[in-house]
Amino acid sequence: MSEETKLKPGQKHPTPTPGNGDRVFYETLLSQRPDSVMAQEWCVNHGVMDEEDAKKAFKRMEKRKAQGKSPATGSSGGGSSSGKKKKKKTKKVLDDVAVDAGMDAGGTEGIGTSTL
Repeated sequence: MSEETKLKPGQKHPTPTPGNGDRVFYETLLSQRPDSVMAQEWCVNHGVMDEEDAKKAFKRMEKRKAQGKSPATGSSGGGSSSGKKKKKKTKKVLDDVAVDAGMDAGGTEGIGTSTL
């Protein structure tokens, strides 16, 4: 980014164009669920919010990060480590059955084998 480009509070990435799929998704999510942490963080990081909303959302993000509740930190929040190990569920794999889908090229079939 050039020095001429003024970044909004918390912006880390260039602002995507309005038709960008990610931008459409996160802006829609933010409009439908203003409390969505994921949408707030993406919109702040990419500078799609207006200046005032970006400042407010950035302050909330900083507060969450200070408390360790940001999804970007990787903390799960729930779950206690009481020493018990949970059993992993194992998936049973059924034997593969040989199926002839008729997709093989045999004999004189193939590319470049036809006569003119």
